[in-house]
Amino acid sequence: MAPGEKIKAKIKKNLPVRGPQAPTIKDLMRWYCLNTNTQGCRRLCALLVCSFYTVSVSIKVHFQKLDFPAVTICNMNPYKYSAVRDLLADLDKETREALKSLFGFSEVNSRKRREAEPWEGIQPKFLNVVPLLVFNEEERGKATDFITGRKRKVRGKIIHKASNVVHVHDSKEVVGFQLCSNDTSDCATYTFSSGINAIQEWYKLHYMNIMAQVPLEKKINMSYSAEELLVTCFFDGMSCNARSGAHHPMYGNCYTFNNRENESILSTSMGGSEYGLQVILYINEEEYNPFLVSSTGAKVLIHRQDEYPFIEDVGTEIDTAMSTSIGMHLTESFKLSEPYSQCTEDGGDVPVRNIYNAAYSLQICLYSCFQTKMVEKCGCAQYSKPLPPAASYCNYQQHPNWMYCYYQLYQAFVQEELGCQSVCRETSKHPQEPLFLSPTQKWLLPVLNWDQSQQINKKFNKTDLAKLLIFYKDLNQRSIMESPANSIEMLLSNFGGQLGLWMSCSVVCVIEIIEVFFIDSFSIIARRQWQKAKEWWARKQAPSCPEAPPPRQQGQDNPALEIDDDLPTFTSALRLPPAPEAQVPGTPPPRYNTLRLERAFSNQLSDTEVPEEP
Repeated sequence: MAPGEKIKAKIKKNLPVRGPQAPTIKDLMRWYCLNTNTQGCRRLCALLVCSFYTVSVSIKVHFQKLDFPAVTICNMNPYKYSAVRDLLADLDKETREALKSLFGFSEVNSRKRREAEPWEGIQPKFLNVVPLLVFNEEERGKATDFITGRKRKVRGKIIHKASNVVHVHDSKEVVGFQLCSNDTSDCATYTFSSGINAIQEWYKLHYMNIMAQVPLEKKINMSYSAEELLVTCFFDGMSCNARSGAHHPMYGNCYTFNNRENESILSTSMGGSEYGLQVILYINEEEYNPFLVSSTGAKVLIHRQDEYPFIEDVGTEIDTAMSTSIGMHLTESFKLSEPYSQCTEDGGDVPVRNIYNAAYSLQICLYSCFQTKMVEKCGCAQYSKPLPPAASYCNYQQHPNWMYCYYQLYQAFVQEELGCQSVCRETSKHPQEPLFLSPTQKWLLPVLNWDQSQQINKKFNKTDLAKLLIFYKDLNQRSIMESPANSIEMLLSNFGGQLGLWMSCSVVCVIEIIEVFFIDSFSIIARRQWQKAKEWWARKQAPSCPEAPPPRQQGQDNPALEIDDDLPTFTSALRLPPAPEAQVPGTPPPRYNTLRLERAFSNQLSDTEVPEEP
């Protein structure tokens, strides 16, 4: 084999596929990466391509603890009946008489342990202030008085409220009460399709009026203590006592587990009922007020540590003689504030004063607005809400018109006529714990009954206790976050993409346009204005009679010329030396057109010309 053929075969052996002859793009890229002259590209491309085609995964394992929320527990009966019996004696007697007249029995739930007291010989007091009436659909504008049984005319508007009691039979009669202003010229009648609801609402009005005049310390003593309400308490399998108490106007003493007043917020690292909160509640049904509440049990609310517990609005009822499990999922919702929505960060920009000792929320804003309007229009505050500064709770000894004013104001609030709904706004952050209640099951009480009886020497009834379990079903934290669909970065990116697609314009082109049309143009204008200013100043400083310009010098008379023995060159032609001391007559230098210096622009400014060398 010829030497040339040997060399050719050796090259083909070491380089089997040449670039232009590569059958596929993949072979071409491989040939380039293995034979390129760029230093480092060979190894870099090989590593990146091999890593891309390698089937591999990366795993991150992260364990986190979730802060356990605050749990507020209240007995549905605010005060022990034995402690408030004397305060409510007259009201209870009139309520029993009303129930007898309407249903034929004296209590909502008949109890053997308490005998009905006789009505005879008692002069009605509360029924005279707010009379209970029976309305018949066939007789419009008339109603039957509960006390006298006589029919009376009813003036003013009639407002019907829905009932939360299941009807056993249809009836053409409805029960209600009438509220009038001080001069009795303006009245409003509120009717209920259920007589029980009407009497309970009527009872609650007078109950709030009585309790508003009782000192707070006395009310705390009449309610349930923590030792009486909470029989046992366990968190993560350990005994717990991280609780704080607060008095609620309608639910008495309530106790909050894991509140912000504790030294540290408790957290959990495991899901399931064994790693949550387990409590056993002593309801003590014997001390229940039969006219104020219609069911026994407790109310529970799960909330943030800085959130006010609106137990009366969103609390969950826990039945007695049952074990109730509540599973939670943590979900956080983050909304954008203005200009994307009307949400507020912390309520600082909302023109409503927060009367609650808690962080801002929409519900706090609405209730604070209503309570403020109540003080302004009625002269006193509603009993179930906190007191604004320098205000007092309503009672008809000092404020005879408060009931009528309250109902009229509340009706306007519901119909959004007070303006509270228009000024109150939602917060941008909404941490929520969605609840999943398991079906309640019958609870084996005998063992606990025996154990607790040994300690307090008392036997429990099956309706006296309730078991509650609250836990995270899992530790998966869900976040719902809003982000702007259009931002400054997205706007610039869209501009760049469209300019590059349709006009082949890049960032360099944009910089060039900015430089030429803005920077350079501004510089030219500034120089022209500066030149005009200098010329104007020179004319102003010149004498009134201008001197004749000096005669033009040509040829050998020109002092700028330099006599040299050598022929002129390009370098010497460009030089402009100073005039010599003595003028030497001689022949003027020849004129070379090729040595003339042409300007870039015909009207170039004097300050942009190239300075002459001395």
